[in-house]
Amino acid sequence: MNHMLEHILPRVQKPARYTGGEYNAVVKDRDKVDTRVALCFPDTYEIGMSNLGIRILYGVMNQMDGVWCERVFAPWGDMEEEMRREGIPLYGLESGDAIADFDIIGFSLGYEMAYTNVLNMLELAGLPLRSASRDEFAPLVIAGGTCAFNPEPLAPFIDIFSLGEGEDVTVELIQLYRKAREECWTKEELLIAAARIPGLYVPSLYEVTYCAGGAIQSITPTHGAPAVVTKRIVQNLNESYFPVKNIVPSTEIVHDRVMLEVFRGCIRGCRFCQAGYAYRPVRAKDPELLVRQGIEACRNSGYQEMTLSSLSTSDYRRLLDLCDGLQQWCDPNGVNLSLPSLRADNFSWALMERLQHGRRSGLTFAPEAGTQRLRDVINKNVTEEDILSFCRTAFAGGWSTVKLYFMLGLPTETDADVLGIAELAEKVYHTWREVTPYRNRGVKITVSTAFFVPKPHTAFQWEPQISQEEYERRVKLLRDNMRGRSIAYHWHDPKTSVLEAVLARGDRRLADLLETVWRMGAKFDTWDEYFDYGRWTAAFEACGLDPAFYANRPRPQEEILPWSVTSTGVSSRFLWRERERAYEGVITPDCRRQCSGCGADKLYPGGVCDGE
Repeated sequence: MNHMLEHILPRVQKPARYTGGEYNAVVKDRDKVDTRVALCFPDTYEIGMSNLGIRILYGVMNQMDGVWCERVFAPWGDMEEEMRREGIPLYGLESGDAIADFDIIGFSLGYEMAYTNVLNMLELAGLPLRSASRDEFAPLVIAGGTCAFNPEPLAPFIDIFSLGEGEDVTVELIQLYRKAREECWTKEELLIAAARIPGLYVPSLYEVTYCAGGAIQSITPTHGAPAVVTKRIVQNLNESYFPVKNIVPSTEIVHDRVMLEVFRGCIRGCRFCQAGYAYRPVRAKDPELLVRQGIEACRNSGYQEMTLSSLSTSDYRRLLDLCDGLQQWCDPNGVNLSLPSLRADNFSWALMERLQHGRRSGLTFAPEAGTQRLRDVINKNVTEEDILSFCRTAFAGGWSTVKLYFMLGLPTETDADVLGIAELAEKVYHTWREVTPYRNRGVKITVSTAFFVPKPHTAFQWEPQISQEEYERRVKLLRDNMRGRSIAYHWHDPKTSVLEAVLARGDRRLADLLETVWRMGAKFDTWDEYFDYGRWTAAFEACGLDPAFYANRPRPQEEILPWSVTSTGVSSRFLWRERERAYEGVITPDCRRQCSGCGADKLYPGGVCDGE
């Protein structure tokens, strides 16, 4: 740690966020390193250190000879103020060196409301915000993550976007960068060559024109760039890198535990879910390998908690075998095993018995909609009986805390669907009364609703978001009809969801909005302490942009969408067909029961999905 940091850290909250030096952090000899990478997460240390993707990419790059990857997190306001006052640029945690001197700066994009922090971190590093203004060869600014599937709002700021899973393509990009540096290429030559690597989108190589009404007229690739960039996937998870030497944080983080990834993808096909489509196809790890990795990760870190991570963990075919194998080691070693992602239609008594071995926390389930009609519209593929059976099993087993998650504003939703949420919560309460062996303990049922945001590369990508006023009316309708002291109701503030819809569905013109609102002081917009909706409305007005054009406007099938240049492997034709089935109230079976022809199987050589 340099002397200037020692001087300012006593004046900030949680100084351990900024010191580095944690157990298992990777420190390399500068003289033996030829390529340095700053892996940036545009939120606090506590959030970023909990991200499994960050842990994986950190390990992948640090396995490479001559490459040193360091972590960088957004400094909280008090630390930023001290850094600016003392002239300290944004630095890597492992070395304390300014990241402006690194070769590559990479951002992980998991949430649209973190975009202003990307700009703030670039400026704190002392770099021009816009890619066109960064003429020098290095540092190269790249970005990946779920939000990269609509890269356009950030396109003028980022040199290269990485689509999909980064384990393989990141290595290929670093190798290309080394070759370009050795052969003295220009930055433009590097970018043109990078566009030839599958999964890499170089926004400066595409020209976008607009119709008089504001919609996109054309997206034209130049310099031989592909018309559509398709994501990359890891073909075999059993052979892919997994971090078993996790960095042990020096301060408490959000997910302070071993996270064991059991599979990627999802078989279900919920029509609103971007992750469910974006991470197809499903690929699973062998349980024997998972047991070994889980035990090794706990031994290397000292963690006393392990969670099985995936989009829908209870869909893992050999889940009971995996739980049994892990608990043979976890139970005698005092390690708690948890499953955060459960479905009502496959929660069994056998699975509950496994969960009872560890610390008994509340169970969480997301029905998403209050009526069967609307659950069929969104293809949730669960019935009310599934939900009540899930609760019946849990309550009979002694659980007394259940969280239920729903969305308001889903396509075709009516007041009857909204009221169905309250009715379902009441049925859950009566189920508890019928079966619990511990009635004297009481029950806590928490109902939470989020504001539906139509996302790119989903069956609802063409749908409008309902207005903020209509959302608030539906919240009031539900709140007024939510009865019972044992049922608590929480709802999401609509303002951030409105902006999330704008940014999720936006085009390159929103780059001016982002820069304007950032210059007005926007940062940490995911945090109540910093979020200011008035600042955003002022920026929209200053830029002459209408948020309703992006958030509340239905898109016709023939419209060129801003994200049309990127592909998750799931075809647009399939998504439109799913939208039509939604309006017909017709469900699509999950992938194990019947292949729906989404197109993701083509991501495998030979075009055969593994069928997990």
